[in-house]
Amino acid sequence: MSTVTPHHPVRGTASVPDVPPAAPARLGPVPLRPRDRSLRLPPAWPLSALFVLYPLWWALGVSTLIFVVMAVPMVVQLYRRGPIRVPPGFGLWLVLLLWVLLSALMLDLTAPDTLPPSGGGRYLGWAIRVATYVAMTVIMLYVLNLPERELPQRRVVRLFGFMAVVTVVGGYLATIFPTFGFVAPLRYVLPHSIATHPYVASLMDVQLAQVQQVLAGEPSSPRPSAPFEYTNSWGENIAILLIWMLVGWVVLGRPVRRLFGIAIALAAIFPIVYSLNRGLWIGLGISTVYVAIRLALRGRMAVLGGLALAVGLIGVLIIATPLGRTFDERLQNGHSDDIRATLSEGSVTAANHSPVLGYGGNRALIGSNRSIAIGKSDECPQCGNRELGSNGQLWALLVGQGYVGAICYNGFFLYCLWRYRRDHSAIGIAGSLVLILMLFFQFTYNSLEATLAYGLISVALLARNDRLRRAVAPAPARSTVGGLRARLEAAGDR
Repeated sequence: MSTVTPHHPVRGTASVPDVPPAAPARLGPVPLRPRDRSLRLPPAWPLSALFVLYPLWWALGVSTLIFVVMAVPMVVQLYRRGPIRVPPGFGLWLVLLLWVLLSALMLDLTAPDTLPPSGGGRYLGWAIRVATYVAMTVIMLYVLNLPERELPQRRVVRLFGFMAVVTVVGGYLATIFPTFGFVAPLRYVLPHSIATHPYVASLMDVQLAQVQQVLAGEPSSPRPSAPFEYTNSWGENIAILLIWMLVGWVVLGRPVRRLFGIAIALAAIFPIVYSLNRGLWIGLGISTVYVAIRLALRGRMAVLGGLALAVGLIGVLIIATPLGRTFDERLQNGHSDDIRATLSEGSVTAANHSPVLGYGGNRALIGSNRSIAIGKSDECPQCGNRELGSNGQLWALLVGQGYVGAICYNGFFLYCLWRYRRDHSAIGIAGSLVLILMLFFQFTYNSLEATLAYGLISVALLARNDRLRRAVAPAPARSTVGGLRARLEAAGDR
């Protein structure tokens, strides 16, 4: 590229033609362009606000509703962008959304062996479920449709890593200050009629841990829940978040970030064991076996050996410390097994009586596994009415939306898992593993709010990863096998 040098008269040379003098400069402020006056937020700011400010939303008591709030600006951005891409199997997910809506027709019916529905709480619960499902769908489409230059894959993965750090810190705080809690500041500005509603009141009561008697003959144990509402939510979320943290900070990170990620993963062992969460432990075992199988199939024996060494060292660490005693005692004390069996059986019975639409939401069981008449007390903490659908996402779907809802939910995640089975990149393996955990955790945990958001964002990451891989893949006839493989790996790790 050529440049033009201005011609100046030099002493001792011929004069140059006169140039008209430039117009005098204006005095006073220079007017700003319209675009300079506006303060524009980054394109992906709603997603960043969900992750980075989540501790704030939890402290304010709105962590379960913030997904619905942030879905509004996401919808506006999607509308302005035009045509919307959808993930594979999206038709199954749309049927599930439709079924959640139609199940409102069944809210006034009584399921077998349950108390008759009364009051307006069932309508509020149904409305919250509808809003949550729709909001999670919007979040998935939002992540899927933003281009790589506005929302890089690695940025999403590192946001997951940030939430993993927050969750681990919450686990330690819950262990150190198990009884600490406070009333959310939002409680003082809400109208009395709203603030005293049982559901809203539970959100405004912010706690670091749930103190429960889990081990026989032992006093009540603090089980971490911060920055989520329940201990079970903490368990399933830490499993998913650690997977993405290891990918974004250890596998794809630079040396300093890699060391920090390893340190966080090791630090997570303490609150994970003291959470007394068997479902979480099993989920982590499934994760280890799945990653080992994927690595073995790819011939990554060196990485597989490192994984085996890390698992062995963690096992020795648990056995050689008091963590081992806690781990062993929890496995021998299944205090909730009878409760879960009773609720699961009741959910199947309800689905058999209303297999198509279910009953629109959870139902209060008559009595419990201990008694059909005696309420909960200090002498019988497992007595009293328990809710069908409260012991896992699968059972909630069976009671709320019947077999159709449960089939659509599982069919969507299974189809996505099958569709991206050939993605051997770090993001591909991690995303597939998250889908497997979503399918496993549905038997023991409810997966609305944060967990469902993380699962659907993982679907979006898999779909984006597949699109990037296809975009950079050259025609086979014009490239070597090695070059093609290298470009696929590079695209998959974006």
